[in-house]
Amino acid sequence: MACILGIDLGTSSVKSMLLEEEEGPVHTAACAYAVNIPQPGYAQQSPIVWWDAVKHTIQELKAKCPSMFQNIRAVGFSGQMHGLVLTGKDGEVLRPAIIWLDQRSDLMAKQMHENLGMGQMGEIFHNRAFSGFAFPSLLWVKEREPEVFAKINSILMPKDYIRFRMTGELGADASDASSSCILDTGKREWAYDIIERYGIPKGIFPPVHEAEETAGYITRRCAKETGLPEGIPVVYGSGDQPAQSIGNGAVKEGLIISNIGTGGQISAYSATDIYDPKLRIHTFCHALNRAYTIFGATLCSGMSMNWLKDKILEAKSYQELGDAAAETEPGAGGLLYLPYLTGERTPHMDAGASGMFFGMRLIHDRRHFVRSVMEGVVYSLKDSLQIFEQMGLRADRIIASGGGAASPIWLQIQADILEKEICVSAVKEQACLGACILAGAGTGMLESTEEGVKRYVSFRGDTYEPRERLKDMYREQHRKYQQLYQAAKGLMR
Repeated sequence: MACILGIDLGTSSVKSMLLEEEEGPVHTAACAYAVNIPQPGYAQQSPIVWWDAVKHTIQELKAKCPSMFQNIRAVGFSGQMHGLVLTGKDGEVLRPAIIWLDQRSDLMAKQMHENLGMGQMGEIFHNRAFSGFAFPSLLWVKEREPEVFAKINSILMPKDYIRFRMTGELGADASDASSSCILDTGKREWAYDIIERYGIPKGIFPPVHEAEETAGYITRRCAKETGLPEGIPVVYGSGDQPAQSIGNGAVKEGLIISNIGTGGQISAYSATDIYDPKLRIHTFCHALNRAYTIFGATLCSGMSMNWLKDKILEAKSYQELGDAAAETEPGAGGLLYLPYLTGERTPHMDAGASGMFFGMRLIHDRRHFVRSVMEGVVYSLKDSLQIFEQMGLRADRIIASGGGAASPIWLQIQADILEKEICVSAVKEQACLGACILAGAGTGMLESTEEGVKRYVSFRGDTYEPRERLKDMYREQHRKYQQLYQAAKGLMR
């Protein structure tokens, strides 16, 4: 009856999963929180709010499954990537965490490009600097909040702060650290020469480990706050993208994840260290086998639908929106949507990009707008898939993930636009499951991560096939979608 606790620290909520060694996932608890936007372009959250939410979910698991809770033998993590948490000498949080949606460090990211050049950034980071990444955010703090910068004892990624609260140990894992834009991704260690070049103390960067390694043990203080048994081993865990790929079973080449959550990603596992020389997509360290995860990112996927639901249509539920989209024909009557509400990454890497509806006619109503948002998000994911094909990455099968996988109409839209069979994991919280598998493999409860995937990952019986009759129409719409940004980017600033 040995159990594993997996914690996924997301952008809009934290989810904690209790996995029983023989039965698999038995219960998941969630606690929501908001993104604080104190002014346009800013996006931050309180790490204390995260910690309170984590405690709430753990206590719910204890109440729902008391006997299993007492048999927890390992703890693992998944977490939103790129964010910056700053702590002082006593572990205190110095300011709200700057998260991945933030745009305030756009100038610092541009200066990194000017100073280092695309060649050096590609060789070292394998990624383009982008606002919302931890290192440009740190440069912003250094310039704009020098009194805070002077007090920094350690920088942490979001989930690493939660692990610190549980173990008292500072540290980072390679998968999450590689999303900061200051890790030498090929070497899986901090790029200390670049750090020194920018006048940043090397000592504030915690040691980098692999996701399955043990980071520490549940402290007495954490045990009192959460109810967890003292002394349980805690592994480093990983960024949410690698954890989610593990929870979806995509641990070999040829399997692609299409994730529509708050943001959206197309991701692939790569055993070799490769990156796009144009830096249109990301290459980060994977959480297993010292491999790599290649992914393209769009910033406003599910968030686009949330914006449409709450701020524009004032709809009662996502089901209402899905039903509306299903009532109109594929192609949304020619209406196109660019989901660049907070700028865009793949392929434009443009923090100044803005959203757009194009082609509006009197015939269009709310149904067309809903469907055009769904299609626009998938067009943005197709941009990434096209770059994968240029890099020689196989796409034998696509596994849909995130909140978008709960929508049959959105799943069919993905199949039609991406022109691939779409399948869906039977477990809803794949990042939580990945965190559990990593913890089990790291502590010896599982023989390996691959064994955990075989044991706990399964797929729903339904699949979604691309419809041949729509192929030409969607290809033409996608070409128009791509041309819209090129035509309007000069007007978006």
